[in-house]
Amino acid sequence: MPGAPAVKLPTVDDTRALGSKLAQVLRAGDLVLLIGPLGAGKTALTQGIGAGLGVRAAVTSPTFVISRVHRDGRLPLVHVDAYRVGGRLELDDLDLDASVEDSVTVVEWGEGIAEQLSDAYLEIHLDRLDGSDETRVARLVGVGGDWAERVASL
Repeated sequence: MPGAPAVKLPTVDDTRALGSKLAQVLRAGDLVLLIGPLGAGKTALTQGIGAGLGVRAAVTSPTFVISRVHRDGRLPLVHVDAYRVGGRLELDDLDLDASVEDSVTVVEWGEGIAEQLSDAYLEIHLDRLDGSDETRVARLVGVGGDWAERVASL
């Protein structure tokens, strides 16, 4: 992640706004991996992505159901919480690849297990700024495809 520009997010609303802005460059088939500790803003960022895609239903953490599909936006949004997923085989059992081509798929806690869903994807590393209760920092890292250009356009 060296060299990835840091985006400072002073409030939860700023985190959601980044997600909404990101939604402008998202297309069917895109995979977004959200990486960061508990409370880093992964669900808030996904709420912003949902809002930017025009999802009208509430976007909430799918921790206990593992995944939720929101079909009421400009593109379907598949929101996955892989925290309790034991590995790649369990993720395969969710049959997410059936909807990846037609949807935007956002995976919280997916580092190390969800990359196989697509040859190209966007990693968003979220963390708290040292000494701050509210401020987060996001680093967007495109892997393959045209992600570098799309991230630069933001």
